[in-house]
Amino acid sequence: CHSPDGNLAQHGNQAHEDNVGGKAELHSTALSSVFQETNEQKLYKIATELLKTERAYVTRLNLLDQVFCAKLTEEALKGTFPVDVVKNIFSNISSINTFHNQFLLPDLEKRMGEWESTPRLGDILQNLTPFLKMYAEYVKNFDNAMELLKQWTDRSPQFKAIIQDIQSQEACGSLTLQHHMLEPVQRVPRYEMLLKDYLKKLPQDDPDRRDAEKSLDIIAMAATHSNSAIRKSDNLKKLLEIYEMLGEEEDIVNASNEFIKEGHILKLAARNTSAMERYLFLFNNMLLYCVPKFSLGGAKYTVRTRIGIEGMKVLETINEDYPHTFQVSGKERTLELQARQDLNPPHNTPYRAFQETIEIFHQKNETFKSASKDVEEVSTAELGKRAPRWIRDKEVTMCMKCKEPFNALTRRRHHCRACGYVVCWKCSDNKVALEYDSNKINKVCKDCYSILTGEEKAEGKKKGILEIEAAQFSGSSIICGFLQHCEKNKPWGKVWCVIPEKEALVLYLYGAPQDVKAQSSIPLLGYSVEDSPRPADPPASFRLSQSKSVHSFVAESEELKQRWLKVIRVAVTGEVPESQMPNDATANATDTQETSSDST
Repeated sequence: CHSPDGNLAQHGNQAHEDNVGGKAELHSTALSSVFQETNEQKLYKIATELLKTERAYVTRLNLLDQVFCAKLTEEALKGTFPVDVVKNIFSNISSINTFHNQFLLPDLEKRMGEWESTPRLGDILQNLTPFLKMYAEYVKNFDNAMELLKQWTDRSPQFKAIIQDIQSQEACGSLTLQHHMLEPVQRVPRYEMLLKDYLKKLPQDDPDRRDAEKSLDIIAMAATHSNSAIRKSDNLKKLLEIYEMLGEEEDIVNASNEFIKEGHILKLAARNTSAMERYLFLFNNMLLYCVPKFSLGGAKYTVRTRIGIEGMKVLETINEDYPHTFQVSGKERTLELQARQDLNPPHNTPYRAFQETIEIFHQKNETFKSASKDVEEVSTAELGKRAPRWIRDKEVTMCMKCKEPFNALTRRRHHCRACGYVVCWKCSDNKVALEYDSNKINKVCKDCYSILTGEEKAEGKKKGILEIEAAQFSGSSIICGFLQHCEKNKPWGKVWCVIPEKEALVLYLYGAPQDVKAQSSIPLLGYSVEDSPRPADPPASFRLSQSKSVHSFVAESEELKQRWLKVIRVAVTGEVPESQMPNDATANATDTQETSSDST
């Protein structure tokens, strides 16, 4: 038997628990109500965002269709430039504009006006899906449109003036036509992103879920097809930014250019230990070496040198004054660089970026020799074609050629522009055109002069390079024989021509097969070969040209001409050509003029 007090206590505890449970249930319901309300607000915000961006998008479409396209078409109808050029640039932008202006935007505005009674987006966006083919056409034509736009901006002053005039207007928002043309490319992925967000917030049992999911499936598929174009458009945006930073002077906006990296860097001087602030733009196919431009507006940098990735080499260097330096060596120029110490990530990031860019370039270009070695010196084959690394003045105490010690008065330091060695004035008293420097005349050391010209300046009793007997060369030649030769406006003359095995990049011209000294020599490296017939030229003729130097030749037959061209076309690239001498011709090359001529 329980006491009444006990029973009372038991009933009191139960009532307390019921009361607490009731409050908890009410609290949970209140939280659920707050959550539901917050979720509805999120759905409304997504719908509002869609309407807001759609209005801005339609404004951009109107600008493209009714302003840029209309103005350019109006001028084209005057015959200034082809109407088809305008049509091919803007593709089907007019159809896209009509759909959004007259259908999708009005539908969205109407729906947002009645959102409280009809809170849904899926059914409206489902109406968009049949028109996605228009975007596929626009995206497919986008690269071609960018190329045409660039071509005709360069070609037609009127075309360029119209675009610049419209771009200067407030409606353009200080953006270029290319920026505005990116909008349709990026619009479909924008719909996909908003729809995904919308479905995350939409209850599973919501009446709009089925239409929204169906719309997303189709729009996502269309966005997938646009992914490559989106990546290209992002890259194009960056190219446009760089184009403007460089004062719109460099050929930057090109479909083949892919931006890799940019940043401040220190360039070490070749002659001393000073370091200069510079800025680099690295692309998949080139490096732009720039200097800051101190101006209030417009261009920020001036391009000092453009260096191609093809043939570029990068290696770490040791410098007592500057840690973590590295050398970038290209055909056009060689630079020694150090990343700024305040950069984050670490200093070696630019070095790695160069390595990776060069590696990718080589993988994509079959002509690259993957087994190339990192060497500091310019090889004989590249001499004059690649900018050398200059040896620093303080690293040597004597001329690197004659070994005479330097002094401040009578034997000062000079750099050979071909190999980069530090030499005295006597050893650098030679000048020759260098291909990497646009064939400008540069001072070079005596050894480089000899290699590049095939000549040696007489020193004492040393035999000149031309004083080698023709018979000595002809007996071990890649090819030899008679050709008619003419240089510039000089008269034609019959010469005995030899490309020796030991100097396979030089063509020697003798008066006869037994002459003990050549009349002249032509260092073939870097020459251009032309064999297209000209009206005044005799049959079986061809030409070698470099800068202002032009040599014309005529072979005795078309077959002999092709054999010479086969050798010369290889030699001008710096490679050693294969012998064109028949097995039985080498021994008889110098027996008689007729036999030698026939052997080639």
